[in-house]
Amino acid sequence: MAERVRVAVRPLVEYVFRSGSLDGEFRSTASLTEGTKAHQAIQKEYGEADRSEVYVSGEFERGELVFEIDGRCDGVRTGEDGSVAIEEIKSTAGDVALIEEESYPVHWAQAYCYACLYAREHGLDRIRIQLTYVQVESGQQKRFLREASATELESFVADVLDRYAPWALLTIRRRKLRDESIAALPFPYREYRKGQRKLAGAVYRSIEAGTGLFARAPTGIGKTMSTVFPSVKAMGQGHLQQIFYLTAKSTTRASAEDAFSRLRAEGLRLQAVTITAKEKICFQDKVDCRAQACEFADGYYDRINGALLDLLSSEDAVDRGAIEKYARKHRVCPFEMSLDAAYAADAVICDYNYVFDPRVSLKRMLAEKKSQTALLIDEAHNLPDRAREMYSAELDKRSFLQLEREYKAANPALRDAAKAVNRLFIGLRKRGNGRSYSFKDKPEELLLAAETFASEAEKALASRQGAPSGDDLLLETYFAASAFVRIGKLYDERYAVLVDCTGHEVRAKLLCLDPSEPLRQTGKGFKSRVFFSATLSPLGFYMDVLGAKEDDYSVSIPSPFDPGQWDASVRPLSTRYADRERSVGPIARLLGELLERRRGRYLFFFPSYAFMNDVYAAFAAGYDGKFATLLQEAGMSEPEREAFLARFSEDAEETLAGFAVLGGAFSEGVDLVGDRLTGVVVVGVGLPQLGPERELIREYYEAATGRGFEYAYVIPGMNKVLQAGGRLIRSETDSGTLVLVDDRYLQPAYRRLLPEEWRI
Repeated sequence: MAERVRVAVRPLVEYVFRSGSLDGEFRSTASLTEGTKAHQAIQKEYGEADRSEVYVSGEFERGELVFEIDGRCDGVRTGEDGSVAIEEIKSTAGDVALIEEESYPVHWAQAYCYACLYAREHGLDRIRIQLTYVQVESGQQKRFLREASATELESFVADVLDRYAPWALLTIRRRKLRDESIAALPFPYREYRKGQRKLAGAVYRSIEAGTGLFARAPTGIGKTMSTVFPSVKAMGQGHLQQIFYLTAKSTTRASAEDAFSRLRAEGLRLQAVTITAKEKICFQDKVDCRAQACEFADGYYDRINGALLDLLSSEDAVDRGAIEKYARKHRVCPFEMSLDAAYAADAVICDYNYVFDPRVSLKRMLAEKKSQTALLIDEAHNLPDRAREMYSAELDKRSFLQLEREYKAANPALRDAAKAVNRLFIGLRKRGNGRSYSFKDKPEELLLAAETFASEAEKALASRQGAPSGDDLLLETYFAASAFVRIGKLYDERYAVLVDCTGHEVRAKLLCLDPSEPLRQTGKGFKSRVFFSATLSPLGFYMDVLGAKEDDYSVSIPSPFDPGQWDASVRPLSTRYADRERSVGPIARLLGELLERRRGRYLFFFPSYAFMNDVYAAFAAGYDGKFATLLQEAGMSEPEREAFLARFSEDAEETLAGFAVLGGAFSEGVDLVGDRLTGVVVVGVGLPQLGPERELIREYYEAATGRGFEYAYVIPGMNKVLQAGGRLIRSETDSGTLVLVDDRYLQPAYRRLLPEEWRI
């Protein structure tokens, strides 16, 4: 019996006719919104006999497969002589004058498929095919017209399907293996931990119902497996086709990989792809995606289909090691290969930005599978600040002034565009009398000037009309201007403009104060979104700032550990900035006395590097050579961080004190079980540093909720405290000493945010 394969026209031809350039990530494409508007502008010109958005479909037998192809062609135009033309509209932010008839074979292929389906449905012997390119800003159009017989079109589609068939057969085979393995898949442990079944059930129900879930799930219940296992089971029941496991740090990424690995040990046949940042996985010393500079970028699209078939037919765990192995074997870019592999994967493990960041998100991938995709958002307490970064953008005066000078003779249009932006920056500096300031009105003039600059820069980059010093600064400034314009379209009452003036330099930042609405809009259309963290508390705050929908719900899982495992106390010393100099000595003595009282391995967390270094110096002077010490340094490499943690060995006999910063690499995502960690001391309440941005956030939430200081400072700060303290007890057999150093822990506003199990 023939296998039936359903595939839409666009992904079909994009697989067969992969083309383009990896050159510096430069793309002359319009955004989805801009493209839709450009399409609609052309379709409004249609006559009475013309039709837009015409659905077409058909079946094609090719060997052991029956393909069901469908899609929606942009337009069907009917001439005065009764002839029919299928129109495919493509929008671009670049210069349409540079587009030739053969520039994009994939666009012709898409139009040919629509024409074939339409001709078959309407019994036409011949049909015309028209490609229309439109520039999104100017509306300028360029058209190419061809004519083909129905026989020619049938032959063309047959060839496309024959080239797609190996991929289709692989997909069918893997999906059968996946679903059969899920049906027989047991929970990978003998029994559920306390609270684990409750969380797993809540995750499954949220996916089944298509709602969002906000879960406070404490350390020790197995949060990763509690979300991955029910999601996999939901996939087996047909509720999902893809899982995105989103993380903020590489340590939690490894936890997700381990969870899938454990399920594979129980028989699961599910393909999970890990996306590693381009800067980390690139085979070159410096990222340079030009064909002449990178053998893995040169001819990428000629080799990638074979590479993907080899990789995905051989590996279930498509982690960094697997990607690098097959990328070298087939001589393709490992980063781009991971993105292409992710499109076909059952599960994708990646950073938050691949879904939420408007600059780098996988829009096409997500658009096609969104309604059957669940987002599992680990350590979701990190997302508010990360989202503020994603939905903010800034420009600096210096770049435009330099480009104005460099392109003075080479490109007058680009020079004028840069000059216009530079002139507005001068105006911003005068407005503040040379001092930094902020305002709420949308900077319309600056956005318009940035958009004009981006358009001229794109033309120059596309034509390689470079300056004597090369295109690096132009490309960098083009991306910054494009991002500024893109974020400008989101600008509303949740934003402010921050102008930073330092000497002659001026920076303008579109600062997202409240990321809830863009997060809510980005999350629309997904089957389910599961936000979870051990410190997602208070839940109401996180549901507010993370954009919860009306039908979303929350669950709070109690700690599985006995409160007696903590020996917790408060030392009411002031760590406020004004008191820090006086508190250095007493804190150093407190730490020394703690180590003298009970030998072991300790982590001491501080609100800043400066304060940490001061206490460390006092501690070292008072206890010289008595205890082994480690000191976290800013910008530590991954091997350096691993070496730091390796000192916390269970069989080590030395008493060790590790000095670290709150919110840093060692305060979350670190598991030091058993005797590897004896105690944790948290100095201060973790309040974010005072500054213009944080103050604007406070003012916004004060006006919106009347709880500005709490939203901007107290809750984010105490979250760092909870994360740091959470390093202490990681299993049912752990026990240890927890000391919180600050008199504010005795105040109700701070005390109520502490976990009940600490019993302070």
